[in-house]
Amino acid sequence: MMMVMLLMFHLADAQRIYDASGKTIGRVSGDRYYDASGRQIGRVDGDRIYDGSGRKIGRMEGDKIYDASGVSLGRTDGDRLYDSSGRRIGRIDGNRIYDASGRQIARAQGLSRSQIILFFYFYM
Repeated sequence: MMMVMLLMFHLADAQRIYDASGKTIGRVSGDRYYDASGRQIGRVDGDRIYDGSGRKIGRMEGDKIYDASGVSLGRTDGDRLYDSSGRRIGRIDGNRIYDASGRQIARAQGLSRSQIILFFYFYM
């Protein structure tokens, strides 16, 4: 029982995003995304994206993110992130996230690449 509780704690603790100074800015638990205060900021169900109140706000299709009306919000190309106009806005290198100038802005722990991208979609 104790081992199961420890394992659950470590798994829950492992899916976090930190800013460049090491302060927690959010976490992911299953399909739900939370900010640092614990408020749910989003949820993903398959390719559909919902805000914290459950309203459908978009979808993710391959390397592209669309809003609820189908307008492109951005895309990824390898490790590079682009906004809807095609301007490079950052990149993901392993578990580190950089802005367009190359400055590290965050670090993820235990998240997949798509979870990192979606977290910043909700967070920004």
